[in-house]
Amino acid sequence: MSHIRFECAMNRPRADYRACATLLFLFSPLALAVEAVNSDQHAGHTMSPPVVTEALQLEPGVVKAEQEPLGATSVSQQTLRNLSSATSDTATLLRGVPGVSLNGTGGISSLPVIRGLADDRLRIKVDGMDLVSSCPNHMNPALSYVDPNNLDTLQVFSGITPVSVGGDSIGGTIIAESAKPEFAEPGAASINKGEIGAFMRSNNDARGGNFSATHANDVFNIRYAGSYSKANNYMAGGKFKSSRATGRYGETAALDEVASTAYETANHDLSMALKLGEDLLELKLGYQSVPQELFPNQRMDMTDNTQERINLRYLSQFDWGALETQLYHEKVEHKMNFGPDKRFWYGGASGAGSACSPLGPTCAAGMPMDSEGKTFGGNVKASIDLSERELLRIGGEYQRYRLNDYWPASGGGMWPNTFENIKDGERDRLGLFGEWEVQLNPSWLTLVGVRYEHVASDAGQVHGYGGAQGNQIPEAAAFNASNRSQSDNNWDLTALAHYSHDTNLDIEFGVARKVRSPNLYERYSWSTWAMAATMNNFVGDGNGYVGDVNLKPEAAHIASVTFDWHSADREHELKVTPFYTRVNDYIDAVSLPGKTITPNQFNVLQYANQSARIYGVDIAGRMPLLSNELGQWGLSGVVNYSNGKNRDSGDELYNSMPLNATLTLTQQLSGWNNSLEMLSVQSKNHGSDVRNEIQTAGYTLFNLRFSHSWDKVRLDFGVENLADKFYYLPTGGAYTAQGRTMSMNGIEWGVAVPGMGRSFYTGVNVAF
Repeated sequence: MSHIRFECAMNRPRADYRACATLLFLFSPLALAVEAVNSDQHAGHTMSPPVVTEALQLEPGVVKAEQEPLGATSVSQQTLRNLSSATSDTATLLRGVPGVSLNGTGGISSLPVIRGLADDRLRIKVDGMDLVSSCPNHMNPALSYVDPNNLDTLQVFSGITPVSVGGDSIGGTIIAESAKPEFAEPGAASINKGEIGAFMRSNNDARGGNFSATHANDVFNIRYAGSYSKANNYMAGGKFKSSRATGRYGETAALDEVASTAYETANHDLSMALKLGEDLLELKLGYQSVPQELFPNQRMDMTDNTQERINLRYLSQFDWGALETQLYHEKVEHKMNFGPDKRFWYGGASGAGSACSPLGPTCAAGMPMDSEGKTFGGNVKASIDLSERELLRIGGEYQRYRLNDYWPASGGGMWPNTFENIKDGERDRLGLFGEWEVQLNPSWLTLVGVRYEHVASDAGQVHGYGGAQGNQIPEAAAFNASNRSQSDNNWDLTALAHYSHDTNLDIEFGVARKVRSPNLYERYSWSTWAMAATMNNFVGDGNGYVGDVNLKPEAAHIASVTFDWHSADREHELKVTPFYTRVNDYIDAVSLPGKTITPNQFNVLQYANQSARIYGVDIAGRMPLLSNELGQWGLSGVVNYSNGKNRDSGDELYNSMPLNATLTLTQQLSGWNNSLEMLSVQSKNHGSDVRNEIQTAGYTLFNLRFSHSWDKVRLDFGVENLADKFYYLPTGGAYTAQGRTMSMNGIEWGVAVPGMGRSFYTGVNVAF
């Protein structure tokens, strides 16, 4: 069906082309970037829906869209395939996108950063669902629920995001989609196929596999995809510890071993799709189990995480355009405790993960921390053809999120009650948007949009363990007496334009206002007790954090322009994007009232509204080098620079990625697709003073990759960090992976998390 409709769009005259393409976009999950294919036939930049999720090949080697939607950058299918054996962390597939960096966390849970803004400041949609991290340390971000082998499209909208894909975010949007349904031609034999694969990586003994199977006739599709991955702690490129333990009571580990980096995960996805005439009904069921994921920059580790999700989408078409309706539900049960490399210590006693005396039967092992999150959401989106050159998108979205975060009684001073970190947490969003896209003439494409969001949050009354430590009783009483019900009315505005000057220069520019309301932990974490506060930490800097019920939403004002110089065939290309972002009521950290920041030590901080600005430039380019008997050689590169500062304090924004550049030499020969990559990162000599951010030295890494594809078999192998370079991650946070974890000074301060040393990897995938 999708292949026939695609040809319809390609062969129709321009008057019918727009309507056909719009219907394809909202009706067929396989036809996600149809219009841009027609760019060779018409001058200027043809209209392309900005909510498209990938410039996707509908059939391998047949057709590929060339133009991106306004403001978007897609990760190529080649990159997704080549890196699936090199990583189990889906977020790392974004590392080649201009303006994107990563904040290191666990082995499958890196947090993407777009132009200096990360985590909840980004909107991340997985198969159309808005998923929320149900953890005081954000150990289970949205992209951690998608295995790289089951990822079909991955796209980034940086900064100025169309309102149809934005909302409750200020940094941009990331759209991830799993495999789309396909159907047999009418009257043809059923489709029965699948794929099985396996991989190994040397440094941390990572191993795993994936399996998928599909059955489809001309009206029904069913597909199962499963994957498994497990790894031990990884080794740095050299020794970075003065002794086998980093603290007086630390667990032993090799001097070059980066403790608390092991993980294990399993994913199961079942999807079904039904063609109802010209409409499509799609149901996706997902289940993930993570028995263990250790975190080198957190005081605790994830000892179990299960996610169950159900996602129902209906795509329909009408004479006036197309309609998409979606309902989804997610349930997360999350548990934290001390992993094998961390030790419980409190009140002068030490032990290996347990300190139960004198609690007797009320004692729990270690320090258990549980979170339970439930999300229900839905959206309705319409695409309406107003004329041959005008397209209107309107829609509404709803999300209902509930959270309970509680810590059962355990040893030391953590008893006799359960510590209620967030009880009966509520965060409900209702959003409405309208967006108007107009092809003014062959050279000008414009898009303007407005979005309104109502965000209501609340939390119930809490209590601590019941002991005298840390003023738990008076602080809980003060929190319970406060007005915890908050309501925000947020407005987003976006204006984008694309101008085709000639066959060699395109200019895309725009301005936007984006607003994000605080999350539940920013508003409702209530205890200043160091033990409790250090458990509430998204950024992995070793400090403790306390919320503020009265936080205001962040409001970002963004301006950017992209100059795109290219040859007529786009074999040569250079894109330069300077940007500027100013954020009012930016949620940063300050010292507690009456307290001062102690240098060279972890502190307890509080979230507070301040003002911030970020400016920088993204540069990306590519060019062919030569073509000979050794294949086609090319060169590509990306340069990222951002500078973030707190305008109130003059302090640097935390976890800003230094100036960095990636240069890649590529070779294609027959079925071979090979590359040599050089990544160079400048030293971090300035950081956030309020957080005592650790400085890191600059470094250069080399990665070598080989891939060969046959008819049914693909083989990938390569070496990451070819020279076994030792380096510290500039956005990896503080190394709290070993030793006693419950004392603010118990861990050796001032050590950043080292990056991984040399690692060989290989993977094979066989289609059947």
